[in-house]
Amino acid sequence: MADNSKYIEDIKKYTSKVDEDAVAKIVRHLGIALRNRDSSLVAGTDPKELERVRESWLKKKLGLSGDEKLDAAIGEVMQKMKGDHSKGRVTVYYLLADKFGKLGSL
Repeated sequence: MADNSKYIEDIKKYTSKVDEDAVAKIVRHLGIALRNRDSSLVAGTDPKELERVRESWLKKKLGLSGDEKLDAAIGEVMQKMKGDHSKGRVTVYYLLADKFGKLGSL
């Protein structure tokens, strides 16, 4: 298994309990995208990027629906991470999955 400690440490800035197995599954899901700095981050002010998070992660991977509800959740996570200029994709995805109680179903 890859060393996911940097992702775990980043997630710990926003939540006290981290499911390391869920982190590993998110890292595995993102795969090669994490090798490129640009694609490993979420641009929190880019509407196209936030739409991609909603469509690809929340809807397709987690099976959620309701654009307004999903957009509100993304907004909450972006607000929570507002002090962090580098919003890691693994952290964003983890926090969203946790918000919707989906960590166990990854």
